[in-house]
Amino acid sequence: MSPGLKALIEQIGCAHNEQELRFSYMDAGGELFACQHWGISLLESHAQPATIDIQGLPDSFIDYYENIGIFIDPVMDYVWENHVPTHEQVIFTEDTWKQSQLYQSGCGRKYDHEHIMTGPIVGNGKIIGILNFARTRNTPAFNTQDLMRLSAICNHISAKLAYLRSHSNIVLPITSLTPRELEIAQLVTHGLTNGEIAVTLWISQNTVKQTLKRIFRKLNVSTRTEMVVKLISSR
Repeated sequence: MSPGLKALIEQIGCAHNEQELRFSYMDAGGELFACQHWGISLLESHAQPATIDIQGLPDSFIDYYENIGIFIDPVMDYVWENHVPTHEQVIFTEDTWKQSQLYQSGCGRKYDHEHIMTGPIVGNGKIIGILNFARTRNTPAFNTQDLMRLSAICNHISAKLAYLRSHSNIVLPITSLTPRELEIAQLVTHGLTNGEIAVTLWISQNTVKQTLKRIFRKLNVSTRTEMVVKLISSR
């Protein structure tokens, strides 16, 4: 077992809550697999993303994948069907991968996912989360050793997540918000517009918009007013 993999597995085992579990993975995943882009999605019972963390990608990637990519992604389909990690070369040749709808629609051409690898987090016989990795152009494809490492990580995260959920009390959805999401949500409660929030935090209005979409999804609300009410009631 490599030192990096061993350290990550130890951190997973020591996580006190789902947030620590996600952060442990996000801190180590890129270096462990020599990736430029990676992420984790933890799903609710109705299979909608409850929490999504991504590294190395703009927020627009989430919208692209949820609205387009997921419907034309045979790598993800393979993972959902077989409950095992895989990468694009298990399904495609190099030429057919670059001609695939997923690559052409944006995954490869716009977001520079030259090579992708995906693994499942499983609970109660169902997929309750996904780990994603991508390497950019001029990097080697994922190999069998990468799949073996990812399989080990998926197993440990699955076991730890099952333990945490079985031993946790019911908590408010606000605990799933990242520090940046909380920051933006708090500015909304103060009455700031998207433009004013963007200026205050030195980010784009599109980033504010995409972040609010994630907050709405996590808090199960559809308007700014509903979000503010839920935030205030959780204090």
